[in-house]
Order: sequence, then structure tokens, then C-alpha cells
Amino acid sequence: MIAAPIASGIDLGGTKIEAQVFAADWTLLARNRWPTPKDYPALVTAMAEAIRWCEAHGEAPIGVSAAGLVNPATGLALTSNLPATGKPFPADIAQAAGRKIAWINDCRALTLSEATLGAAMGADPAVGLILGSGVAGGVVTGGRLLPSPAATGGEFGHFPLAAAPITAHNLPILSCGCGREGCTETYLSAPGLSRIVAHLTGAQHSPETIVADRATIPAFAMAWEIWLDLATGFLMTLCLTIDPQVIVLGGGLSRAPGLTVDLTNRLTQATLKGFPIPSIRLAEGGDASGARGAALHALNEASDA
Repeated sequence: MIAAPIASGIDLGGTKIEAQVFAADWTLLARNRWPTPKDYPALVTAMAEAIRWCEAHGEAPIGVSAAGLVNPATGLALTSNLPATGKPFPADIAQAAGRKIAWINDCRALTLSEATLGAAMGADPAVGLILGSGVAGGVVTGGRLLPSPAATGGEFGHFPLAAAPITAHNLPILSCGCGREGCTETYLSAPGLSRIVAHLTGAQHSPETIVADRATIPAFAMAWEIWLDLATGFLMTLCLTIDPQVIVLGGGLSRAPGLTVDLTNRLTQATLKGFPIPSIRLAEGGDASGARGAALHALNEASDA
């Protein structure tokens, strides 16, 4: 007998759409992938098809996880890797599919997934932090995402950079894609690590190369130390505002060997004397976190209705 689904999640990325159907114990019943179309009408159609594929496995709440924001006042999307900016994207998908969907930012989806079923299970509050092409995350308390009336809660990458390490290392203040200057993600993102090396050497190197060779190339080692200084100041801001029990790291830079140890040691030195710091852990869900978090969010919304 085939188990009935409890919820389905669709993770929408710049290159792929991944749908996953979950059983009541959150084991995976089915999954499917499609390439992400490059124009808006085709994207809406593809998402409606993915929703119908989920529905074919049984009636259950369906959530969609995607990068970017949806303005709650207008319903219009703001995206960097999808052709949907300025469009009523969630509403158009729901109309095309003929059913309600639950929408969630991909970083918030990872946070909810890890706090409910992953590396931060049982932690309260838990913070998820993505260190990749950008920097963002989310906050879960009481098993739910922290309410965000403007839908911007978790956009940690647009905190201002800590002034002390910027001054100590004579780093220039950079413009951010959000239109402001001096945002955290200009240096803490993966491209930001490359910018630090470029500032030190005048040469361009990929984040992967810098991380891999930082033990043998002095300029890379120095850039990593600067990055850790900036990351420590950023984590202190999270500790002094949210006071998380666990911080879960995801994204490409989270895979740097020894990162959790490096950050734990630095934060221990930086925190208020004698006070504990959060446990810093790596996300466990991998590619499943986005879809699983979307499914969890959909189930939560359905239970609140």
C-alpha cells in the first residue's frame, strides 16, 4: 500500500525545479526535476506542471521555496536569478495551477527544515545562515519561522559590516546589489572572499581556489583570517539580537574544511566574557532542505487556516 503524502515541496532555483513528496514520517515518497525556463510565461507554466505532478501523488498542502522576496503589500516578486521581478509570481502560479500554494524564501525554508528535522532540531531559537553567492537566513522559534510582516526578516546579508575589521584591514566600502553600501554580503559571501583577495593582491581568484589553497598560499591565508574577523563581528550581531541556541550554516562557503571550528573559536574569544555562545553546525539536509522546508511551511499554514 502506497503511503499518503503529508505535504509536498517545490524548490525553485535558477537552473532547476525540484519537487518532493513527503510521507507522514517525512521520508521521501517521490521526487522529480525539471529545468528552470528562462522566460516568465514558461516559468509559470512549468511551476503549475510541477504542482500537478505533486497532486498526482495525493491531496496534501504544497509549498514553494525560491530565492528572492515577495512584497506582502503588493504581491510582486523581487528576484535575482529568476525572470519574475515586478510580477505577481505566487498569485500567477496559484492561478495557473488552480489551487492555493504556500510561498517561502529559500533561506527561510532551509532554516525551517534544519530546525524541525535537521542539525538544529529542538533548538529554540535556531538561526539558519546561508553563505553562498549571497548571505541570508532565517529564525525559527517554537517550531515556527519568526513572523516577518515585511517579508525581509532573515536578510542578514544587508546588515552593515562591522566597522572594526573594515578599519583594521583597510577594506574599501563596496556597493551592494540592493542599492546600499557596506552590506555584510559584499565581503561575507563567496564572491566577497574573492574581493578580499583582490584587495590584497590585485588578482582574481575563485572562492573554491582560495579555500582549497589557504594553507599554502600566504595571501589566501590572510584573506581567510580577514573573512573570519568579519564573520565574527557579524555573528556577534546575531548573538546580541536573536541570541540563538544553534546557528546552522549552509551554502558553498559552509563546506570550507574547519569552518565551524574556526568560527566557534573566534566567537568564544569575541563574546561577552564568561557568556556562552551558540552551537555552530553544518546543515544536514543538503539538496533536500529547500523542498522539505517548503513542505513544512505549507503544512504549518494549512494547520493555521
